[in-house]
Amino acid sequence: MIKKISKSKWKNALISKNGTIQDAIKSLDASALQIVLVIDERQRLFGTISDGDIRRGLLKGMKITEDVISIINRHPLIVPKSFSIHQVSELMILNKIQQIPIVDEKNYLLGLHQWDELDIKVKNYSNYVVIMAGGLGTRLHPLTEDCPKPMLLIGGKPMLEHIILRAKAEGFYNFIISINYLGHMIKDYFGSGDKLGVKIEYISEIEPMGTVGALSLLDPIPGKPVIVVNGDVISDVRFSEILNFHLAQESNATMAVRFYEWENPFGVVKLEGINIVGFEEKPLIHSYINAGVYVLSPIAIDHLEKKGVQDMPDLFKTLWKKNITTVAYPMHEDWIDVGRPADLNNANKIFD
Repeated sequence: MIKKISKSKWKNALISKNGTIQDAIKSLDASALQIVLVIDERQRLFGTISDGDIRRGLLKGMKITEDVISIINRHPLIVPKSFSIHQVSELMILNKIQQIPIVDEKNYLLGLHQWDELDIKVKNYSNYVVIMAGGLGTRLHPLTEDCPKPMLLIGGKPMLEHIILRAKAEGFYNFIISINYLGHMIKDYFGSGDKLGVKIEYISEIEPMGTVGALSLLDPIPGKPVIVVNGDVISDVRFSEILNFHLAQESNATMAVRFYEWENPFGVVKLEGINIVGFEEKPLIHSYINAGVYVLSPIAIDHLEKKGVQDMPDLFKTLWKKNITTVAYPMHEDWIDVGRPADLNNANKIFD
């Protein structure tokens, strides 16, 4: 079903051509339309930015503080107001897009056509989603003394249930949950997955095996790439998109990474030996952090040792040393690592 977005909503997708990549990210989040409409100083359509345009920019090493001009699609598909819904839908299908701006003869924006995703048949993925839920949750004591961390409630549901339902909404239906600490509580709650309309299997760690070690217990190793998710990560990242990205890059191991900015609260003194050569007042430090969401192809899983504690960064290091392709998937979606009581409180506030 094609629908024309209300004026108040598509206006949330507007940014100036003089904005930054960060402005584009904020616009995507605010409008939830999966497109940014870039306008010039006369309020005419200058171009568009998609989620993919942003990711490609980040992959090239661009920072979110840089000008947005370098990632703008200057020649997007546009339609006049006179186009019928039938014509618009044909254009969307032929060009494999879900949004088309509406403009007048002088290129002023009049609206936005969008394919209503709720009426599109969801593609089913047979790939397994493996959720690592065996951790002790030590930093969340005393909340985790009698409850495994992934079963702590956010918005009235266990974190683990949010992850499963989000993946199910994208068409994933095969799940494997790795359990150890108080794992019986997880099995009792989810069972075979019938109540949620999915299939759930379990890997039981006899002792903690790290953030990826449990995958060495898979027998047989799945023939398709698997999504691996930490059981304490709540995010809006789309599993189908990171999977498709993994396949398009011909990667063997893909890690979702998130841009992180930290301000040093102190003035920094630059030295050469004991000589002072400069000062920097409260500098901003930019980096990418591991977001706890991965895609692993069978060859990557096959490189795991068959016993002992193994963490995901160690697997990536092993693959990298053996010249096995590993790539990063830059994400900007909302993301919370629920590792401390403050994180749990923050997650509940967001869901409220």
